[in-house]
Amino acid sequence: MSSISSASKQSNTLSLGDLFKSNIRQYGMLIALIAIMIFFQFSTDGTLLRPLNITNLVLQNSYIIIMALGMLLVIVAGHIDLSVGSVSGFIGALAAVMIVNGHVNFVLAIIICLAVGAAIGAAQGYFIAFFKIPSFIVTLGGMLVFRGLSLSILKGQSVGPFPKAFQRISSGFIPDIFGAEGLHVTSIILGAIVSLILIYLNIRTRQNQQKYQFDTEPFWFFLFKNIAVTGAIMYLTYLMASYKGLPNVLIIMFALIVLYTFVTTQTTIGRRVYALGGNEKAAKLSGVKTERLTFYTFMNLGLLAALAGLVFAARLNTATPKAGNAFELDVIAACFIGGASATGGVGTIIGAVIGAFIMGVMNNGMSIMGVGIDFQQVIKGLVLLAAVFFDVYNKNKA
Repeated sequence: MSSISSASKQSNTLSLGDLFKSNIRQYGMLIALIAIMIFFQFSTDGTLLRPLNITNLVLQNSYIIIMALGMLLVIVAGHIDLSVGSVSGFIGALAAVMIVNGHVNFVLAIIICLAVGAAIGAAQGYFIAFFKIPSFIVTLGGMLVFRGLSLSILKGQSVGPFPKAFQRISSGFIPDIFGAEGLHVTSIILGAIVSLILIYLNIRTRQNQQKYQFDTEPFWFFLFKNIAVTGAIMYLTYLMASYKGLPNVLIIMFALIVLYTFVTTQTTIGRRVYALGGNEKAAKLSGVKTERLTFYTFMNLGLLAALAGLVFAARLNTATPKAGNAFELDVIAACFIGGASATGGVGTIIGAVIGAFIMGVMNNGMSIMGVGIDFQQVIKGLVLLAAVFFDVYNKNKA
């Protein structure tokens, strides 16, 4: 009996080749991110992984990652949103007018701005979901409308500065309750707690896979992966702790990543979004209210675009008419580079985050090396094209 049981366990353990093939998107992008970081670490003489630069890297990409979480759901549902950059710029302008010019309490202004962002997403989603107008057209119109409204309410001028409390959303750091000098101990402890939680969740997932005789990765690879992830988290935490500690916006990002990962992998509504993007007609016949689901995905993206707009305005400490320009391109590129399919139904939250960091590291590394903005755009365009080609090639091969 025991030999049968052990044979069953062996038959459910994937080989390294099969494991990589079944997770080629996630592992491929992660390997690409590591390779890009190593390349720029050497090319910039170690500047990339300096504590100050790592902190700046997080701050510079926070709003892109926040919007990418919502954009991923829209892309998985089989749509696209070209208006997120303009919406985030408009919300930043609205916040500036209320807080700086109107002297509205910044907490109340944040609540209003988030509500307005959700309403914008809901309005666009309504036309897309219930009137069946292509999302490309609706959001292209939204991009022009909200770019114009930003210019209008700012009257073509920059408005700022914001109160210090509002600026802390993006430029603030968590306090060190231990008050140690030279090293932010609270940040180190938080990094250790996150690492332990991830290890616990991975062990629990593996046990459930073995319990129901699902395919599992080899134990040595499972062990190596957890050690590598824990080492990376603790190393990056140490780098930031040796500067000022963990930024407030990193805590916001982490909470959102955890929330959206849970929603997409563990909830009914998450599974229905994937079903919607995979085959809308089949999803509808299965009882999924596809119109309502599409409406919610755009409403959610509008909310996150508003939050990103607030984070960006707080970081700049001013609202400008050009805020949000081309953000939609970086956000969409992050999702596709992270493994989302252009035809819908495929993509992960972690993949979108990795894609955003690939774009961010490339931007940061090329800027340190003195590469001109013209060549930066060319290189990013080629990377995006390669990612989409990789997706289409694998689909055709399958």
